[in-house]
Amino acid sequence: MASEENLIERISRAIAGKGTKRNFSRNQRLRLGIGDDAAVISINSRSDWVLSCDASLEDTHFLANTYPADSIGYKSLVRATSDLAAMGARPRFFLLTLALPEERAGKWLDQFLRGMRRAARLMGIELIGGDTTRYLAISISITVIGETLPGVAARRSGARPGDILYVSGGLGKAHLGLALMRKGASLKYARQLQPHLYPKIPLDLGIWLADKGIATAMMDISDGLSTDLYRLCRSSGVGARIFAQDVPCVQILPAIARKLKGGNVDPLKMALNGGEDYALLFAVPREKTDLLAKAPGASSLAAIGEVTREKTVLLVAATGRTYTLNPGGWDPFRKK
Repeated sequence: MASEENLIERISRAIAGKGTKRNFSRNQRLRLGIGDDAAVISINSRSDWVLSCDASLEDTHFLANTYPADSIGYKSLVRATSDLAAMGARPRFFLLTLALPEERAGKWLDQFLRGMRRAARLMGIELIGGDTTRYLAISISITVIGETLPGVAARRSGARPGDILYVSGGLGKAHLGLALMRKGASLKYARQLQPHLYPKIPLDLGIWLADKGIATAMMDISDGLSTDLYRLCRSSGVGARIFAQDVPCVQILPAIARKLKGGNVDPLKMALNGGEDYALLFAVPREKTDLLAKAPGASSLAAIGEVTREKTVLLVAATGRTYTLNPGGWDPFRKK
């Protein structure tokens, strides 16, 4: 199995039928199916529903004996809801399926739920059901439901040559927090750990971009810029050229670098391949870029490059030398 994308394609073909296009459906209510951050279903003349699901597994996405239980609850809901932000949808409801060992059903569960409740209140999303069971390890599966105006949900597939590529917020901060966790960082590094343990997602920005129809394509950066930019370009049938000096990289203080001695402390590599930033990556026609001055969180937006006709993704170094930017972010099925 070569990649997560290959697995998704295999599942899609097996269930929908060999040779069937991903978004083909006999159900006229389905506006968008497999292949984007979320599915879109037409409900009535006033709104569309946007649906997605996400899993968080012990020893894959978190270490239960290392991570604060409230951060696991908080982050599992935020990372699922990030898919709604990528579509420009307003979060409404979620379903929780939770499997855990009996010894985690006491104090640990209380703290887990406290963190999840905090995230739910911050994002205005309501728990409406789910399922629970006992298992050897903690398994969390969340289905989120959001809402948009009819036909306005943003997609990955609309980028056009000449569009300017933007990201929201600094990249690599979550990966820096992960690297510190692996080094046994204490509360002394709470500020650096925050983006990894308690990430924030730009919901208002995503909704604004979709409602205004400014972004031709958009997705969240969950698996690393290099991987998610490749996915956006592939969906849109285009390429991209980004400039290393314009990528808003995490700042690594000397004391932090010393703490991480022996690890990867290259800010650009963290920004390109780190993952879990949950920032937005989006394309905007050149003639509409001035409108971004009115966007929520406008000061955090950074133009990093442009969409091209050639179906390759290129990175231009500060020296001017150009490299092919291969997907180097998170892929659970990539061979180690």
